[in-house]
Amino acid sequence: MSERVLSLRAEIVSVGDELLKGQRVNTNASFIARVLGSVGVPVVRVTACSDYEGEMASVFREALGRADVVLVTGGLGPTRDDRTRRAAEELLGLGLRLDRDALREVERRVAAHGRTMNELMEGQAMVLEGSTAIPNTRGTAAGMIVPCGERFGGSHLVLMPGVPVEMEAMMELTVLPWLRGLSRTAIVHTPIKTTGVGESTLAEMIPDIEESLPEGTTLAYLPHGAGVDLMVSSIAADAALAGRDNAAVVDAICGRVGAYVFAVGEASLEGTIVRLLSERGLTLSVAESCTGGQISNRLTDVAGSSVPFMRGYVVYSNRAKEELLSVGRELIERHGAVSEEVASAMALGCLRHAGTSFALATTGIAGPGGGSPGKPVGTLCLALARTTAGGDPRVEVRTIRTHGDRLQNKHRFTEAALRELWLALRSEQDG
Repeated sequence: MSERVLSLRAEIVSVGDELLKGQRVNTNASFIARVLGSVGVPVVRVTACSDYEGEMASVFREALGRADVVLVTGGLGPTRDDRTRRAAEELLGLGLRLDRDALREVERRVAAHGRTMNELMEGQAMVLEGSTAIPNTRGTAAGMIVPCGERFGGSHLVLMPGVPVEMEAMMELTVLPWLRGLSRTAIVHTPIKTTGVGESTLAEMIPDIEESLPEGTTLAYLPHGAGVDLMVSSIAADAALAGRDNAAVVDAICGRVGAYVFAVGEASLEGTIVRLLSERGLTLSVAESCTGGQISNRLTDVAGSSVPFMRGYVVYSNRAKEELLSVGRELIERHGAVSEEVASAMALGCLRHAGTSFALATTGIAGPGGGSPGKPVGTLCLALARTTAGGDPRVEVRTIRTHGDRLQNKHRFTEAALRELWLALRSEQDG
């Protein structure tokens, strides 16, 4: 690798048996990895290990042999299963010292809660000899930045509590400024958000772009239940160079697969829809049966959604469809609740009752029961009605099939409905 892209290498170690038993999700590692990118430090490995001292020492030793900085979370509390400090002490052959600033902070917090200091609480202010204490502004256990000496090639061990709010404050106030002074590179990450296209199809559309990436730039495919994100990451000697390389690849990809791209950056599909509706002065209502309110929930998670989003109906029963949306009983009996005819009537009824620019309707079979040979589990009928310039409503209806369990199908139904609305908004913009 050329000097142009040399950088510090970081590893993250998350300590705790609860992580290995599946009782907790490792949110600490994802937070640390994300913020390290802001100071140009790439993460090369993430490890979870038990709180057994011998296991921790082994993991620390291996990580320090590979990385310049090893960031550890967990095991710094006052209880018997908090053994991280002892594992590092034994590995590095260092003693402990009492950090007076940390002790004063512990005493202040203990007094503020009307409690009495004891030996366990005082132990929260103990740090390894030669280390720099990391103030804990959200708790009692001090963190520490430990230089590991020539034995480990000048690498550093950074020990922090596992409580997320405590760790995050330490990272932002102490660790990131320290790393910023050491980092010799800049990293730029740009997500390209797509919908309505599979991972393999995307790969087939951009093979030449992927094969000619600038040095220091990588492309990752991040498929999930709702679609595929492409992550373009560039690392270079400075931010301008990383940004230039990154932008060139992003532009090339969007030029090739732009028909499926709803956002470049961190915007969600629902956020993009709210923005487009708001910019054009358009309004929206939804009528949901099989999605059970998920469309309304996703839209109203977006700040500012109260401007375009007017109303949502959850009409799970046939009676609700009849009473709230004026869907004819005979129509349901003739075609079934899950049909394009009923979806169309739901959307038109929603449009009429809410008086909005658009009305989106869903009716389907999420499972596990309720399917038939003609309408299997995973069937969704969705309709999008809109008010035309002449005042007459127009409705478009389609049926799609998904494959999954009940919750997966509901999520995919919701994504399909939002995608249909986004496509309509984009079509109007292009027109």
